[in-house]
Amino acid sequence: MTDLFEELASLDKLIHEPARLAILTALSACESADFLFLGRLTGLSKGNLSSHLSKLEDAGLVYIEKQFIGKKPNTLVSLTENGRTAIQKHWQHLDNLRNGAQSWQPQDE
Repeated sequence: MTDLFEELASLDKLIHEPARLAILTALSACESADFLFLGRLTGLSKGNLSSHLSKLEDAGLVYIEKQFIGKKPNTLVSLTENGRTAIQKHWQHLDNLRNGAQSWQPQDE
């Protein structure tokens, strides 16, 4: 059963990092979200959010579209197919690990 704890320690850190997990989870609930909305939702500063989004974009998990609405810039973020699959698998993996941990009992040596 130590495999359970080894698996926990080896979770994908790109996705499992709390801010990125929050971003990906929020995006999995919608088609897309704008940058300001994601910032308010996650509580991240603009610089921090931008940094995390860049990492997710470089990994192919999110698509970022910059546009103008009237004369105001707008940044729209959405999950790629790979991103949607990755966050669904990550949450399923966490559920499986949680279920395994609930039945774990230490072994007497």
